[in-house]
Amino acid sequence: MQDFPKKLTQKLKHRTENNSLRNLTTIKNKVDFSSNDYLGFSLNNAIVSKASSLIENETHKNGSTGSRLVSGSHHLHEVVEKQLAAFHNSSAALLFNSGYDANLGFFSCIPQKGDTILFDELIHASIRDGIRLSNAKSYKFKHNSTEDLEKKIAKSEGDVYVIVESIYSMDGDSAPLEKIAKLCELNNCYFVIDEAHSNGVFGESGAGLVQELQLENKVFARIHTFGKALGCHGAVILGSDNLRSYLINFSRSFIYTTAASLHSVATIKAAYDELTTTDSIQKLKKNINYFTSKISELNLVGNFIDSNSAIHCCIISGNDAIKKLANKLQIEGFDIKPILSPTVPKGEERLRICLHSYNTFKEIDNLLLALAKHTI
Repeated sequence: MQDFPKKLTQKLKHRTENNSLRNLTTIKNKVDFSSNDYLGFSLNNAIVSKASSLIENETHKNGSTGSRLVSGSHHLHEVVEKQLAAFHNSSAALLFNSGYDANLGFFSCIPQKGDTILFDELIHASIRDGIRLSNAKSYKFKHNSTEDLEKKIAKSEGDVYVIVESIYSMDGDSAPLEKIAKLCELNNCYFVIDEAHSNGVFGESGAGLVQELQLENKVFARIHTFGKALGCHGAVILGSDNLRSYLINFSRSFIYTTAASLHSVATIKAAYDELTTTDSIQKLKKNINYFTSKISELNLVGNFIDSNSAIHCCIISGNDAIKKLANKLQIEGFDIKPILSPTVPKGEERLRICLHSYNTFKEIDNLLLALAKHTI
């Protein structure tokens, strides 16, 4: 085996010295406050059974055997895409293998040379990577600042694409979607929203924050992913029929990858069917309300970023400090992870606490009491 390059070895050494080296861990038998499985759908037997029944009479293989444009497309892909378009009040939908693939594929091919991309400074890494592959110019604006965005729009050239997340994955706060939609409308900008962390949580039957605010017709494209509240895998881009056709023809992460297996697509369908009947969304909302009231009662509000989503972040500055705190909580039985710099800016290291429909009030009490004990 060849020696590892010295430059790369030095970068690993630097991470170790900064106490920011990432390692894979498996945590068992602890109370889940770290996963994105907000509704518990990954553990839902009804979804598993329905997905299996959807394909038991189909002729299928373990894999799809090719891209959608070659041998990988199945009628169930189209059935699910029509279901998602109807559910999300969109003209059309196109499935992708993951949210990362969807963002990479969209932003690398839609904005053209001479266009301008304006993105929130806290936008997800997958969107940043897609933007890097684009030929358009790109500029960030201050987090959730419509004032800074308006200034950036005034200086922009070509078609202007404004990119935000409805719920931010590392802060748990929400974008001012109504204000940004109005700004985009006044300036003829194309509004694109990543709904990864609002899907299944906000809106009627978990349709997302855009639909809760009735902004569907003010948005050029929406990206919904299924690896969070839906408890499965994959993503969909929602928009016009022309957008779907363009992505099929020019999105490289769609064209040049093996399509999702039939079982994956069936699981997406079963999960969306479950959204229309589940009581998990209401249970989750009760837990969110209870959690926010409890951090106020325990005088922990000052440590937390304001959020009404399933994501709540307790800021503890420094990689060393946040890793030590997370370790103490893990020893006490809580599955909770520290978020280190450089994933978040230096000084804004945090515990990222994810709430679920299946967490009990007692579990929330115990977590926050332990947190108060170690931080106050």
